[in-house]
Amino acid sequence: MRMTAILVSLGLAAVGLSSCSHVPERERPAGPAQPAPAAQRLPAPFAWPAGIRAAVSLSFDDARESQLDFGLPIFDAASIKATFYVSFASLKKRLPDWEAALKAGHEIGNHSVRHACTANFPFAKGRALEDYTLPQMEAELDEASAEIQMLLGVQPLTFAYPCGQKYVGRGRNVRSYVPAVAARYLAGRGWRDEAANDPALCDPAQLMCMELDGLTWEELRVLVEQAQKNGSWLVLCGHDIREEGRQTTRTDTLRSFCEYARDPKNGLWVDTVANVARYVVEQRTAAPRR
Repeated sequence: MRMTAILVSLGLAAVGLSSCSHVPERERPAGPAQPAPAAQRLPAPFAWPAGIRAAVSLSFDDARESQLDFGLPIFDAASIKATFYVSFASLKKRLPDWEAALKAGHEIGNHSVRHACTANFPFAKGRALEDYTLPQMEAELDEASAEIQMLLGVQPLTFAYPCGQKYVGRGRNVRSYVPAVAARYLAGRGWRDEAANDPALCDPAQLMCMELDGLTWEELRVLVEQAQKNGSWLVLCGHDIREEGRQTTRTDTLRSFCEYARDPKNGLWVDTVANVARYVVEQRTAAPRR
């Protein structure tokens, strides 16, 4: 009998606990009122200049001589301005020619002093990003800009990340140097990215950039038409400019592109990275969010 009484008591207690855990919603004490989530403010629709459907910037790295010999004559004949991110050893070899390119309206941009990339590339041994610190990289950015100012009399407005890599350090000590670029330049250009830039939303300090080297006109036209469809800013990067070769933008591709770009009905604005970036920033600053 005693055991039966104990079991009954335990059962009643369990029922009581169970009922306490299921207090009806209306009987629960009200907690502090939660603020409604802030409404997302959407960017205003981006507007290119009248008649323009998309922008394209042609850029080339390392101040290679073929850019002067084969690229500039094509650009100048079509009144198209390009951006050149220079390496100093190559720049100094033909400094008067680069001065003439600058006077013709082409842009000279910063590409660092030592072209530091990941240690996984054999050429980067002794100048690997994994061994850099942020103060070292910041000092190198400033040194490169000062050198361009001294040699060409201009302060570079944009920067191209060597190898498209935007970090210094290893493991837990990895740091992005995008903020250092953002503090110094109107724009920072990447490398071998997968898309064009949305002018309403892109980060000018880390612009997406697609490879131009090796493309036929048919292949490049696909990228251009996609940019036109989306109202994008297509930033392209090449190296040498010749008929063909490794890391080479094809002269026949450039001629076909320039012919296409000069036709007003195609609605392309082709200009330097700095000029398009300036327009994008100004438009976004002036347009209120909705």
